[in-house]
Amino acid sequence: MLNLLFPKVCVGCKKQLLKGETVLCMDCIHSLPIASFHKTGSEMLQDKFYGRFLVKNATALIYFQKRGLTQELLHNLKYRRKKEISSFFGKWLGAELAENNHYREVEMVIPVPLHKQKLKKRGFNQVEGFGKEIALALNVPYRDDILIKISKNRSQAFKTRILRFEAEELFSAQHLDEIKNKHVLLVDDIITTGATLEKCALQLLKGDNVKISVATIATT
Repeated sequence: MLNLLFPKVCVGCKKQLLKGETVLCMDCIHSLPIASFHKTGSEMLQDKFYGRFLVKNATALIYFQKRGLTQELLHNLKYRRKKEISSFFGKWLGAELAENNHYREVEMVIPVPLHKQKLKKRGFNQVEGFGKEIALALNVPYRDDILIKISKNRSQAFKTRILRFEAEELFSAQHLDEIKNKHVLLVDDIITTGATLEKCALQLLKGDNVKISVATIATT
């Protein structure tokens, strides 16, 4: 009855979802620009970090396109509190990584953190659902207390935020003894220059014998 009064709609095209569809309709799913480097074997994302830090594996589910469906989805996730988008992509990617030998070696999932003031204002970390679903699929812990953000970016329009002032971001890692000798998966919503993930990775690598892989919802 509730669904008759308030039908669930696709967060992409706003059409009513059919039976078996969740979050996105099949038409929108099929129109997504799929990246899935874990399937293609492309090392494009690894190459972004060449000479910066050693990354074992790196993947993104989709390509980011301005003024397209992917920008609309990330906008809805971050600024319209559509948290289900994060979990939707986490379930999707998690199921695929669980079948991939390289990612089955992951022992912990760690999200790129938000500054505590931004977290309080927004009410959630947009990458939380994504990371938790991947951790569930891989049957490993999700730890959002390892990395902390200790500087806060200035508020900017969404268009600028995608290319945010990554150089101003500062992070710190704690509980390093708990990632000793572990292969961790660092997750974020989007990768542009790779500077944010690099800063986080360098903090995690202060731990003893830590290996790092990367996974994001989208990449430019």
